[in-house]
Amino acid sequence: RPREWLRALRLMLEELDEVTKHQIRMRIYAKFFVVAQAGQDYFKQSDTRLHFIAERIIMMTVELFENPHRMVDDISALGLRHVGYGIPTELFNPFVSVSVEVL
Repeated sequence: RPREWLRALRLMLEELDEVTKHQIRMRIYAKFFVVAQAGQDYFKQSDTRLHFIAERIIMMTVELFENPHRMVDDISALGLRHVGYGIPTELFNPFVSVSVEVL
């Protein structure tokens, strides 16, 4: 079943044009800032960097289906790195939830 989901996800992503991809990336942050207003204090990067982060989330979704064991380690390391940056862990769940919802 995960193979079917991976195929469907790849197909969906391949069919998206650049305008739609841009809108998806923007929607992630717009919804996140509504759900977790404190998140605005931690996303002060350039627009280009925010788009890179959102694009990376999309690619990690694909990678999660391709290699789930490696991605568990990668995502855990990413979370620990953000804890080291002083990002409150209370912001992790809303950010992930909004990203999944938008995709």
